[in-house]
Amino acid sequence: MEGMAGQKSSLTWAVNIAALLLVILWTIPTAGLLVSSFRDRDQISATGWWKSMVAQEQTGFVRTGGADDQVQDGDLYVLEGSLVEEGQTLAAWGTSSRDPGAFAPGDSTEVDGATLSVAENGGYRLESTVPFEMRRGERIFVVTESPPSFTTENYSRVLNAEGIGRAFMNTMTVTIPATVIPILIAAFAAYALAWMEFPGRALLTAAVVGLLVVPLQVSLIPLLRLHNEIGLGKGYVGIWLAHTGFGLPLAVYLLRNYMAGLPREVIESARVDGATEFQIFRKIILPLSFPALASFAIFQFLWVWNDLLVATVFLGNTREQLVMTGVLRELMGSRGGDWEILATSAFISIAVPLLVFFAMQKYLVRGLLAGSVKGG
Repeated sequence: MEGMAGQKSSLTWAVNIAALLLVILWTIPTAGLLVSSFRDRDQISATGWWKSMVAQEQTGFVRTGGADDQVQDGDLYVLEGSLVEEGQTLAAWGTSSRDPGAFAPGDSTEVDGATLSVAENGGYRLESTVPFEMRRGERIFVVTESPPSFTTENYSRVLNAEGIGRAFMNTMTVTIPATVIPILIAAFAAYALAWMEFPGRALLTAAVVGLLVVPLQVSLIPLLRLHNEIGLGKGYVGIWLAHTGFGLPLAVYLLRNYMAGLPREVIESARVDGATEFQIFRKIILPLSFPALASFAIFQFLWVWNDLLVATVFLGNTREQLVMTGVLRELMGSRGGDWEILATSAFISIAVPLLVFFAMQKYLVRGLLAGSVKGG
């Protein structure tokens, strides 16, 4: 009886473990991104986010004062100062870049005829019997430890960036219609392909499956030329239609498979009772297909929200036309080295999609698995 419908499989434990691993694989990078978004550039460059709760060890150098800074103490000429900043602890020091940790705090050594002493609190004293003549001070290499620290400056910089509010509104203006329109069209098409008899239905279904593998990049230029020829140009209507076209094959495929698995008896009974196809679609099919509609809405929302290529082509690249991904890309700088901004921007960017996902996630698996057993 094992493996029959209604019977619990002996491999349930394996499915549960696989699901747990997927959750871990998905959660750990998200947690790392969140932690990194509260770290500064030096911390991100020095260590990974998993070491954010331990003291950070850094190696650098500090220059002593020059000849103008020396003071005379009896027969000695002295330069004094500190090798550490507030909050740092000196772990080791040295006079050569090859061995920056050669000496421990409290040790002394000779440097060009002068005596260099470094105290445990990071204070140094360089003394000589002859006056110092150097313009630039001696380099002292230090190994310091800094306590764990976090900052909200990254979020302040990103959220207060010029144009971020307008970009957010542009993104919402693009994303919401570009999610709703393909669902409306695909629901009608999926019902027709699943439950209405007409010539060429099988060929249309095969064509939809074939369109799933067509990369959108090959259609960007022809579609943009078509928009220009019919007068759409670059604007919201153009990008709504573009996203609708790119999302329709997946939407029709998912919804058709789901609707084909609905009980035939319910639909046939409605037809016997005199219900029209539109009444069956509106009162029976749509309420029963909500899990599939919700799962596709998640896919489409995530895709459109994170899109930059289609938005750049069909909406434009000026400050007034940029979407969130465009503004966040500009914050990265020309060399892309601002990792703290990248981490913060990425987490801000995924905040809204995360809310949408968690609000509708219970329908996701149910919608994706629907139709995998039954065929239409």
